[in-house]
Amino acid sequence: MPLRTRAGNHGAPTKGRGATTNPEGRFERRTHETLDDGWFDESEGGRLDTHVTEERVKSIISRNDSPDVPFSRSVNPYRGCEHGCIYCYARPSHAYLNLSPGLDFETRLFAKVNAAEVLRAELAAPGYRCELIALGANTDPYQPIERDYRITRSVLEVLSECDHPVGIVTKNALVERDLDLLAPMAAKRLAEVFVSVNNLDRDLARRLEPRCSAPQRRLEAIRRLSGAGVPVGVLVAPTIPFLTDDQLERVLEAAWEAGARQASYVLLRLPYEIKDLFRAWLDHHYPLKAAHVMSRVHAMREGRDNDPAFGTRMRGTGAFAQLLSTRFKMACRRLGFNHQPRYDGLDSTRFRPPSVSGQLALF
Repeated sequence: MPLRTRAGNHGAPTKGRGATTNPEGRFERRTHETLDDGWFDESEGGRLDTHVTEERVKSIISRNDSPDVPFSRSVNPYRGCEHGCIYCYARPSHAYLNLSPGLDFETRLFAKVNAAEVLRAELAAPGYRCELIALGANTDPYQPIERDYRITRSVLEVLSECDHPVGIVTKNALVERDLDLLAPMAAKRLAEVFVSVNNLDRDLARRLEPRCSAPQRRLEAIRRLSGAGVPVGVLVAPTIPFLTDDQLERVLEAAWEAGARQASYVLLRLPYEIKDLFRAWLDHHYPLKAAHVMSRVHAMREGRDNDPAFGTRMRGTGAFAQLLSTRFKMACRRLGFNHQPRYDGLDSTRFRPPSVSGQLALF
């Protein structure tokens, strides 16, 4: 059974973590009930360590046919994410591991230590046809444990070796570490990076995304990527009614000034367990806004917490969703964003299959 942490079960925030609870996943057959025996002191705050399980995978390239995203292939070096973003749409995937999408998702992580080795074999397969591979489609490839495990870097080394195009989405300035790989790839039109920034309020960001780089640090990462010749964009995601939506234009302006030339946004999504985790987070951190936030979410989701339908799940529907879309388009037009579609300029014609042994071919 999954670990249930004392701090998480009491609904109080744990220092450095996003979720305030650690509920059972939807596939579990048992539930846990919290009993206050008088020993737990809420004033202690509490702290949870990060536990990483190393795993060896049999395949690494994931494929999707979603019309809402500009790629069909992705690589995820990690399962779970230490960033702890309360809104993360990947949280429900931890339920498949018999773990909680709450605190377990951000404290019990899995590192795919043989990712580069498996990727090399898949790219070398006779039937492989080159298409852009996205890093960061599910969990962040530059979350804090990447500093030690360096799995994302090893994946980039393989892609760089065989001139394979890559698109990256991250909330962490650690991406700057790999400029020695990304800059030469970008010079050959093989790399593009999107940095996710949904607000510029450090206090709000600390609650929403407790272990991400601060918003201003992410803007500096955009500046450094752009300065090194790497095409960079900003992803204003998720846009949350009454919490971050008022900052849409300011984020775009700051990102443009830093060197971003592509921009996109995504409306808050609350599938499966996320809706309850987000409500609990709202009730604790912003109790006076909670009802207003959810009311506006429902107005943009046809009266529901979430809309899973292709075509509307990323943008929402209704008057408020249309207003948000109009604001975004007007700001992008005024600033000069999106003269070229996302990832459209990347080149897949340079690809050459890698050697499975890691050695270059003689001829």
